[in-house]
Amino acid sequence: MSTSKRPAPAAGSVPVRSGLGEARDAASPLVPAAPSDRSVGLSGGGSDRPAGRRSEGAAERPTVRLRGAPVPQPPAGPPRYAPEWLRLREPADAAARAHDLIEPLRAGLARLKGRADGLVVHDLGCGTGSMGRWLAPLLDGPQHWVLHDRDPYLLHFAAVAAPRAAADGSRVTVETRRGDLARLTPDALTGAALVTASALLDVLTAAEVGKLAAACTAAGCPALLTLSVAGRVGLTPAHPLDAEITEAFNDHQRRTGMLGPDAVTTAAEAFAGHGATVRAHSSPWRLGPGEGELTAQWLRGWVGAAVEQRPELRERAGRYLDERLAACGAGELRVIVHHTDLLALCRPTGGTS
Repeated sequence: MSTSKRPAPAAGSVPVRSGLGEARDAASPLVPAAPSDRSVGLSGGGSDRPAGRRSEGAAERPTVRLRGAPVPQPPAGPPRYAPEWLRLREPADAAARAHDLIEPLRAGLARLKGRADGLVVHDLGCGTGSMGRWLAPLLDGPQHWVLHDRDPYLLHFAAVAAPRAAADGSRVTVETRRGDLARLTPDALTGAALVTASALLDVLTAAEVGKLAAACTAAGCPALLTLSVAGRVGLTPAHPLDAEITEAFNDHQRRTGMLGPDAVTTAAEAFAGHGATVRAHSSPWRLGPGEGELTAQWLRGWVGAAVEQRPELRERAGRYLDERLAACGAGELRVIVHHTDLLALCRPTGGTS
């Protein structure tokens, strides 16, 4: 993936703040916290770039409604993903998402009984809102995005960097809702025309995916669920430890009942069981010399998760990571991280009227 083909976010860059660079924040949302241990080369995940500045008046734009006025402070409770990491991966995510699913999605939306004020889109686990910045400019007509996340800090960033216009110039508005997606109910999606999520399915359990499929089906709205890990990674040049690291990482993804690489298959079966038409399409990251910073951060999280799963790998994995980071820094490493996008076209129920 060359840097010249990177799509820019529709509403400008995501604000970032320095000083958040813990090792767990450096890992991809596909990679939970990795142990901060020099033997596997983990370092602080924050970028060395200065903190971004929010444009004046951004939070007061009439297109933004902050439910509960979330304050940009680190929340207590479960660890969050650093806004800087989400910003770093956003161009790769946008380039990877399956554009071949957009036309079937448009056709599915056209069959819905629309609202006078346009499409209502619920984005689950929205992070800093990259899905909206990618998808809203690809769809025609007025749109109202409801951004869901448990982290008020990320919701703040998602709101102020939200897209302003649809593909045809129609207005796009947003609101935020803080909550636990495991408690998502059909009532929460009343009036929805579309449900979206990015890099979410693989960190859910089978029961949670089943609830999601049931909720979307009850609402009668399509679901576009992108960038779920597929359990396959290709690195060039190859290394004898590649397969073992991949296997350990995949085992780590399945810990505590999470689906990891099995997520798309499980979700497809759940939606199909409710009568939805399901399409899946590959959506790999393709990382080369132009994505060196992202590749290095991804490597640290990927190897760190593998070592957390199999501590006996620590010494060999430390040498492996050093070699891989050196190749990355020299522009000699290329990586394909395989993901899968899923589109579920649920039967309309009239719930979007």
